[in-house]
Amino acid sequence: MAKQGITRRDFIFQSTTVAATSLLALQGFSTAPAAKYKMGLQLFTVREPLSKDVVGTIQKIAALGYEDSETYGYNPELGQYYGLKAAAFKQLLADNNMITTSGHYDFTKYFDKPADDLMRYTDQCIAGAAALGQRYITWPWLDPKFRTMENFRLLTGKLNAIGERVNKAGLGFAYHNHDFEFTDHAGEHGYEVIMRDTDPNLVKLQLDLYWVMHASKKSPAELFSLQPGRFVMWHIKDMDKVSRDYSELGNGSIDYTVILPEAARAGLQYYYLEQGGNFAQNPMQSIADSAGYFKKHLEKFLK
Repeated sequence: MAKQGITRRDFIFQSTTVAATSLLALQGFSTAPAAKYKMGLQLFTVREPLSKDVVGTIQKIAALGYEDSETYGYNPELGQYYGLKAAAFKQLLADNNMITTSGHYDFTKYFDKPADDLMRYTDQCIAGAAALGQRYITWPWLDPKFRTMENFRLLTGKLNAIGERVNKAGLGFAYHNHDFEFTDHAGEHGYEVIMRDTDPNLVKLQLDLYWVMHASKKSPAELFSLQPGRFVMWHIKDMDKVSRDYSELGNGSIDYTVILPEAARAGLQYYYLEQGGNFAQNPMQSIADSAGYFKKHLEKFLK
């Protein structure tokens, strides 16, 4: 009996398989999963270089491997970030293969102002964040004159109202801590009130890991266990072993090999490296050193 020739169906299957294999080879296809997170930078770290050269500073940040960023210093009247219109700043980031996923906005100025003023500012922040393509709007700071337990209780109502407004606009809202939220007031502290009295669906938490460790009241893991899934953003920075001031990653006392594996339980979506000051040399060298250390020693714990 003569051997049966290849069928049209076999030919098509083999041809498409070869073509697909060739295409994947040309594209450098890898079965390894894509990185879950982009390395981010809180731009407050480089506020001095940004004030002198926005374009050049963003280019240098991107060259160090940062792909994400968190803004600060929005001018709501002009719709500007660092002297650039929101659309222009977004394009600058895009030109350097970067994005911004959160911004710190100056809500504390409206703490004792009428609710209408606070909501008007919230709407301005929504406009700015939406123009940048940010996922979150973040309340970053509470002025020292408002840091009483009575005011923390007032704060929760404001956070819920802002969160509802921001969520309706299709964005997320979060509160960023320092250490003062953990100051003891007759057995109670502000962060406890915030976690208890704000709606987790409206108000997420951006945990500054340095300040949690600096306060030495609760570990990050203990906070994550109280409300898993709520800590959607982290600030990652190190603490000098002697002065307890800011330090470049790897030079300080915080053991991130223990904290970073908690990302799934925390609900982490975005993280930002940050150093508010105490630079060994200058801000740009510090973000270079921290990026290098993070990529070599810590990034693997977030895969």
